[in-house]
Amino acid sequence: MTFRNSPKGVMTTAIHAGESPDPATGASAPPLHMSSTFVTDQVSGFSAHDLEDNGAFLYARWGNPTVQMLEQKIAALEGTQDCLCVASGMAAASAIFLTFLSAGDHAIVSDVSYAGVAELARDTLPRFGIAVDTVNFSDPAAVAAAIRPNTRLIHAETPVNPIGRLTDLAAISKIARDANAILSCDATFASPLGQNCTALGVDLILHSATKYLGGHGDAVGGAVAGRKELISQMRGEASIHHGGIMSPFNAWLISRGMSTLPLRMKAHETGAMAVAQWLETQSSVTQVIYPGLPSHPQHALAQAQMTNTSGMVSFQVGNAQQGEAMAQVMIERLETIHYAVSLGHHRSLIFWMGTDALMDTSFRLTGAQLDDYRAYAGDGIFRLSVGLEDADDLIADLAKVL
Repeated sequence: MTFRNSPKGVMTTAIHAGESPDPATGASAPPLHMSSTFVTDQVSGFSAHDLEDNGAFLYARWGNPTVQMLEQKIAALEGTQDCLCVASGMAAASAIFLTFLSAGDHAIVSDVSYAGVAELARDTLPRFGIAVDTVNFSDPAAVAAAIRPNTRLIHAETPVNPIGRLTDLAAISKIARDANAILSCDATFASPLGQNCTALGVDLILHSATKYLGGHGDAVGGAVAGRKELISQMRGEASIHHGGIMSPFNAWLISRGMSTLPLRMKAHETGAMAVAQWLETQSSVTQVIYPGLPSHPQHALAQAQMTNTSGMVSFQVGNAQQGEAMAQVMIERLETIHYAVSLGHHRSLIFWMGTDALMDTSFRLTGAQLDDYRAYAGDGIFRLSVGLEDADDLIADLAKVL
């Protein structure tokens, strides 16, 4: 069975896409190219605008063989024509916004999203004369109602960070097409194995490669996959002008991690389901949010849209005071699970996220939007990234603090 636009299966694609034996040495493992510049045998212009597709490498900010290898691997897994890798997930988000939006344009952004993206949309873009509406993307009608004649970009996230709410990408894609707007989607929580964003109509698929793609918590990076003409625009703008390029060493680490992505995502999903089901039996836990659980408010959408429900579990333990107190106990007593930010690593990570603090800093929701957030998070949630440890060991660790 082949995988998306690859002629091979998913495991074969994850391992071999973008790679080939080193022609100079015959090495089976891909080499790491750390050079900042490359010797050329042809006269060419000094500007990066003179570069041709598939031309020779000249300078690392313009292109690097190791980074290109990772880009090809991600594109193959996402079923897209091309991919751009940059220094971080936030660099990827900035690349999208600052390439396709100009003064006088309008963007619609999910009202719950990665905190850095939320703050970029609410604070930075308006300073550049870009109008932004933040909308609850679980309600396609609300997205449609926010469309303006100058809407150029619609930015979704699913599942959203940190509450695990879902977006119906097929429905939002139709709205974007009707408005002649680009649809981008942060799919970091899902990974390329979690949902077929390309088939669902997403134009630009964003990943914090720091998370599931790399999978080992040792390399920071970001990626955007999509159609070649869109990625080419971003490459000229974000890499060459903004300069937020990915380190070749990080690209090499992330590419190595991606070789086991299909196996890891199966294990993350299995472990998360076991932990989520156990959490639902605990009297101290007042709500569990995981797309794989029948109790998830959008479980039917998860079953229809997601091919892997990932390893991200959120849960409540009562009010903010109870949550903060339990967070301190976790810091003192957890042994297997690390009390730390980030997600998608082979190690399990947990962190307390108070609702009031997030509203003050990142989301600033009011009215119905705040009510919807609290329906998932209450006064605050623990965001648990279930790693690859044995589920019984994770449950035993949590049992000491719940």
